[in-house]
Amino acid sequence: MTPIPQSFSLPQRVLHWTTVLLVLFNLLASDDMEHWWRAVRHGTEPAPDLLAGANLHAYVGIAILAVAVLRLALRHIQGVPADPAVEPAPFRLLARITHFGLYALLIGMPIAGMAAYYGGIAQAGELHGELMKTALWILIGLHVAGALVHQFYWKTNVLRRMTVGG
Repeated sequence: MTPIPQSFSLPQRVLHWTTVLLVLFNLLASDDMEHWWRAVRHGTEPAPDLLAGANLHAYVGIAILAVAVLRLALRHIQGVPADPAVEPAPFRLLARITHFGLYALLIGMPIAGMAAYYGGIAQAGELHGELMKTALWILIGLHVAGALVHQFYWKTNVLRRMTVGG
């Protein structure tokens, strides 16, 4: 059996922060995709700059999917640090649910987005741009809040394990 690591490996940390950057880019720079989607739904020809922005959004989404799958593989191969002992059981459960939800969305959102963008499935686009996007913002908020509680209230090394290691 593989020993439990004390922190996340360098590849795990790099992929985590790569995910953060890619997700924030797509969440904050999704206007072109939204305008493109609206034009297509109304049967009008999208402007070329909208198509370029929509393509960029789609390519970043595909990168998010690839990175998420790689992260899951590394979690399976390298393992993850144990939960801090000071973390109460209900918060540990909430953290696991949040992490599961984040990974589900990091995989499900790009798939729904591809189904909408490349497959023309309107329901997938609505799911992607409304329900999943809202759920992702909520889970990101919970994830960040949990990290801050660990850092400043419980004074654990959770943030250190995902930044510099150790």
